Amino acid sequence: MAVAAMILADVSLSTVIWWLLVGLIAGFLASVVMRGGGYGIVGDIIIGIVGAILGGFLAGLLGIGASGFVGTIIIAFIGACILIAILRAVSTRYPRRY
Repeated sequence: MAVAAMILADVSLSTVIWWLLVGLIAGFLASVVMRGGGYGIVGDIIIGIVGAILGGFLAGLLGIGASGFVGTIIIAFIGACILIAILRAVSTRYPRRY
């Protein structure tokens, strides 16, 4: 609990705005590229933020670093595309084609 409080105490409003902006851009681009119907603004932000976490984790495993705003969006975009592919693989809304 103390660790979570320390992490949240260090997060400023501008940091949260950047997370939301990166999440929106990456989620929107991923939904366009993956040809879904989109998830709406909130859904795109969530997909983008979770995709950024996933993409950052995978980039860290591969030893790839992102620098700057564009690099962060690229990593988040790749993670969001992977996340959408996983969601579609486990969802019954998008039937698999053989």
